[in-house]
Amino acid sequence: MTLPLIVRRSLRQHLLSTIITAFSIALAGGLLMSVWVVKVQSQTTFTQVNTGFDAVLGARGSKLQLVLNSIFHLETSPGNVSAADYEFIKHDPMVKTAIPIAVGDNLRGYRIVGTVPELFTSVEYTPGKKFSLADGRLFDPAKKEAVIGSFAARKLGLKVGDIFHPFHGLIFDANNQHPDVYVVTGLLAPSNTPADKVVWIPLHGLQTMAGHDPRAATDVSAVLLQLTSPMAGFRLDLLYNKQGNRLTFAYPIGAIMSELFSKIGWFDQVLTLIAYLVALVSTGGVLVAIYNSMSARRRDIAILRALGAHRRTIFGAIVLEAAAIGLLGMIAAFAVYAVIVSVVAAIIRAQTGVLLDPWAFNRVMLWAPFGMIALSALSGLVPAWKAYRTDIADNLAPVS
Repeated sequence: MTLPLIVRRSLRQHLLSTIITAFSIALAGGLLMSVWVVKVQSQTTFTQVNTGFDAVLGARGSKLQLVLNSIFHLETSPGNVSAADYEFIKHDPMVKTAIPIAVGDNLRGYRIVGTVPELFTSVEYTPGKKFSLADGRLFDPAKKEAVIGSFAARKLGLKVGDIFHPFHGLIFDANNQHPDVYVVTGLLAPSNTPADKVVWIPLHGLQTMAGHDPRAATDVSAVLLQLTSPMAGFRLDLLYNKQGNRLTFAYPIGAIMSELFSKIGWFDQVLTLIAYLVALVSTGGVLVAIYNSMSARRRDIAILRALGAHRRTIFGAIVLEAAAIGLLGMIAAFAVYAVIVSVVAAIIRAQTGVLLDPWAFNRVMLWAPFGMIALSALSGLVPAWKAYRTDIADNLAPVS
């Protein structure tokens, strides 16, 4: 009788415990792979996404808050940049492109951002790719028109030709509706960037919207910058952050986002530790499931020995059975992984506009399955040793 046949019969004979144990392996493996992939992809994506800009100029305050607000459309704006400061940085020879933005309103929870058409016509949000329209045209900077990001348009149910009223503030409150009426002239094609979850209107429209402070009608919330060289970034950092005390120059964007992940790195470590502990407990379940069934298996093992099976064959069969349970569990683990990562990716996209790819290859998809199967096989060593020592004569004796 071959080892695979022995293992197959044993798995079928103890089907319920096999299914339960394999399911626990699937949960552990799926959790381990999910935590790892979300951690790695989130850090990589958020440190690389800058929508084509090198730096941000904003009011004095936290660089991280400035980047989160102006690039990822999260957090609140730290304040305004005067028209004079915008014009000064715009004409600085070290600046290639300066795109102003203004924030402070929303459309049913989705942020409304005022800007200029050059954001869509001149800026490559990733090398070789500019924002493009899936339908309609860009807004006229002198009219009350809007271009909607693909994700926001889908969630809001808007299409070209629809009209809407903006709402004051970043949090939706039906009582804070502006009297201004905007018409949707275009829908952006998906870019998998934070721009997808924004309602874009002309800069002048947001600055002069009814209910806004007329004294700040020419101010902007931040200026998104493309620089002529890395050296320009260091020089402007010295000018605004070291020598000046009114404005904040956030550069480089990727390094600032890395600081965020370094601050929450302990949380990733806790999740990873939990995943490892769940994996150990699950593989321990393999040991318990097989070990607890050894009393019922003794007679079967004695019969196999009497039929000529060597001790090492029995030993190998138990270890292989444990590994088989681990294999079945890890096959199912990819389904668990798909569910967890898909849900997390949907939440991240809804909140930031950034898209994670659940099926992008990561080495954890190789070492986690092999590791879990190996741990399962190791957990089978104890019951395998017990089976190895099974006495033929005692267990073939008639049961009274």
